[in-house]
Amino acid sequence: MTRGIVLGAVGALTLAGVGMFWWQARAEVEAAAPPPIPAPYAGDADDPDFLPIADVGSMRGPAPPEATELTKEEQRFFRYDRNRDRRITRSEMLSTRSDGFRKLDKDGNNLLDFEEWAVATVVKFEGADADGDRELDQREFAATKPKPAKKKPRCAC
Repeated sequence: MTRGIVLGAVGALTLAGVGMFWWQARAEVEAAAPPPIPAPYAGDADDPDFLPIADVGSMRGPAPPEATELTKEEQRFFRYDRNRDRRITRSEMLSTRSDGFRKLDKDGNNLLDFEEWAVATVVKFEGADADGDRELDQREFAATKPKPAKKKPRCAC
């Protein structure tokens, strides 16, 4: 008799579990159903070239923003002020040097150790030592000078 009660309870729980899964699956199918098709506008159901016409009358949109001329010092300031809060933080000031740092940081761990710096220095030295005598004369040393930034041509619009 207890065996029948246990089997009946297990069967009831199984049916309840199957019913629960079926109910949830049904709810997800309905949630993912496509949206209903909107009713066609009057007049366009028969004519595929029908376009609604709006009379804008004297309506006007907002005025476009005006660009102001910046002085050279303001342009230089805003190259550093990335978030335009009119204050330059330390990280904003150092951001212009990050590309050079990344070139030296060969292993990409955001730490520049002596070996990485030394390798870059040796490569630069060997590139400047034109005659290969392991010494730089004045002419060879002058070749290590940073190149000036190229000036962009002004627009001749």
